Amino acid sequence: MKKFWSIFMAMLLATGLLAACGQDDKEPQIQGEPETQEEVVAAFPVTIADALGKEITLEKAPEKIVSLTPSNTEILFGLNLENEVVGVSDNDDYPSEVAEKERIGGMEFNVEKIISLQPDIVFAHESSMYTLGPALEQFESAGVTVFVVKNAATFEETYTSMEQIGKLTGKVEEAEKMVESIKGKLAELQAKVEGQEEKSAFVVVGMTPDIYAVGQNTFMNAMLKTINVQNVVEADEWPMYSAEDFVASNPSTIIVTYEDDVAAILNNPAFAEMDAVKNGAVYTVDGSMTSRQGPRIADGVESIAKAIYPELFN
Repeated sequence: MKKFWSIFMAMLLATGLLAACGQDDKEPQIQGEPETQEEVVAAFPVTIADALGKEITLEKAPEKIVSLTPSNTEILFGLNLENEVVGVSDNDDYPSEVAEKERIGGMEFNVEKIISLQPDIVFAHESSMYTLGPALEQFESAGVTVFVVKNAATFEETYTSMEQIGKLTGKVEEAEKMVESIKGKLAELQAKVEGQEEKSAFVVVGMTPDIYAVGQNTFMNAMLKTINVQNVVEADEWPMYSAEDFVASNPSTIIVTYEDDVAAILNNPAFAEMDAVKNGAVYTVDGSMTSRQGPRIADGVESIAKAIYPELFN
């Protein structure tokens, strides 16, 4: 059951990506170290349009914050706002300090509980609008400010979200440093894999028993492109694959996000002739670290790079 909901949530996170299908989804190359920017001082009042196009204004830095998705929470903690965060979703598990925070729901949110926490701002997520949408009016009636963070399909969109959260919380400089740090780490990883023969990968996010894969126009697909890895899944978002199509894709590497799926692949005779299976190139990566649009982007990319290019990382 846990695996089913994890797959379901992963698919739901992709619902905001359809609008990007007609755009050029190539991730811009990161070259060299990030430029040093002048320090920007947080200024209030501040007004920023959220993912729904609604302009959100804060008169001062919030003292109480509720986060409705793990990626938002990781950004907030990365901005040193752990004391201001008073509520997090049931799905939050990083950093470990989130265990001490009030839980306000997972698949469905406890609106009354969120209101009772009297937050100065609630950071929601575009991917949660299917459940949260009807509650927005209730929040507005209670005087609770909600900022909907974009469901990013690219790193650049994620950087923008970090900067927006930084401006709304008075952590402008911290947000800039967060973005610069990620770009620097990604540049180092790109330099490390530069000149390597392009490899291919099939990323499995669940087998129940149908195979769910990471497709085009997804955040993890952007990670693959960053380290010069071809995603053999040509469909958009999170398609379901048959065993026959899985075998036919024949990638050089298979990546899974659940440890038990490694055995499910290696022990299935139907997959025995796949190059990745014959070569033992079936690896597990942290599903949360490689899917969350937060400060661990570079760590997620590195974990994939280590699986794809083990010879470069010993």
